[in-house]
Amino acid sequence: MPHPKRKISKSRRDKRRTHDNAVPSTLFVDPTTGDVSLLHRVNTETGMYRGKKVMKGTKEA
Repeated sequence: MPHPKRKISKSRRDKRRTHDNAVPSTLFVDPTTGDVSLLHRVNTETGMYRGKKVMKGTKEA
Protein backbone atom coordinates (compact mmCIF):
# COMPACT_ATOMS: atom_id res chain seq x y z
CA MET A 1 0.00 0.00 0.00
CA PRO A 2 1.35 3.44 -0.85
CA HIS A 3 1.76 5.90 1.96
CA PRO A 4 1.54 9.69 1.76
CA LYS A 5 4.87 11.45 1.68
CA ARG A 6 3.61 14.21 3.98
CA LYS A 7 0.94 14.44 6.65
CA ILE A 8 -2.36 15.87 5.39
CA SER A 9 -3.42 18.70 7.68
CA LYS A 10 -6.77 18.66 9.46
CA SER A 11 -7.99 21.70 7.55
CA ARG A 12 -7.17 20.15 4.16
CA ARG A 13 -8.83 16.88 5.20
CA ASP A 14 -11.95 18.72 6.38
CA LYS A 15 -12.13 20.78 3.17
CA ARG A 16 -12.28 17.55 1.20
CA ARG A 17 -15.10 16.24 3.39
CA THR A 18 -17.35 19.33 3.23
CA HIS A 19 -19.74 17.68 0.75
CA ASP A 20 -20.10 14.42 2.67
CA ASN A 21 -22.79 15.68 5.06
CA ALA A 22 -26.32 14.33 4.82
CA VAL A 23 -28.98 16.65 3.42
CA PRO A 24 -32.62 16.19 4.51
CA SER A 25 -34.96 15.51 1.60
CA THR A 26 -37.31 18.30 0.60
CA LEU A 27 -40.99 17.53 1.13
CA PHE A 28 -43.93 18.95 -0.78
CA VAL A 29 -47.42 19.47 0.69
CA ASP A 30 -50.19 19.16 -1.90
CA PRO A 31 -52.44 22.21 -1.48
CA THR A 32 -55.62 20.39 -2.56
CA THR A 33 -55.34 17.15 -0.58
CA GLY A 34 -52.77 18.08 2.08
CA ASP A 35 -50.74 14.93 1.36
CA VAL A 36 -46.98 15.13 1.91
CA SER A 37 -44.67 13.67 -0.74
CA LEU A 38 -41.20 14.14 -2.20
CA LEU A 39 -40.64 16.85 -4.81
CA HIS A 40 -40.89 15.81 -8.49
CA ARG A 41 -42.51 12.47 -7.61
CA VAL A 42 -46.00 11.14 -8.21
CA ASN A 43 -48.00 10.55 -5.03
CA THR A 44 -48.63 6.80 -5.23
CA GLU A 45 -51.66 6.88 -2.93
CA THR A 46 -53.65 9.41 -4.95
CA GLY A 47 -51.93 9.20 -8.35
CA MET A 48 -51.64 13.01 -8.47
CA TYR A 49 -48.66 15.04 -9.73
CA ARG A 50 -48.68 18.85 -9.51
CA GLY A 51 -52.45 18.90 -9.10
CA LYS A 52 -53.18 16.64 -12.08
CA LYS A 53 -54.28 13.02 -12.18
CA VAL A 54 -51.51 11.10 -13.98
CA MET A 55 -51.96 7.50 -12.84
CA LYS A 56 -54.22 5.16 -10.92
CA GLY A 57 -53.60 5.47 -7.19
CA THR A 58 -53.44 2.67 -4.63
CA LYS A 59 -56.47 4.01 -2.73
CA GLU A 60 -58.67 3.55 -5.84
CA ALA A 61 -57.98 -0.18 -6.27
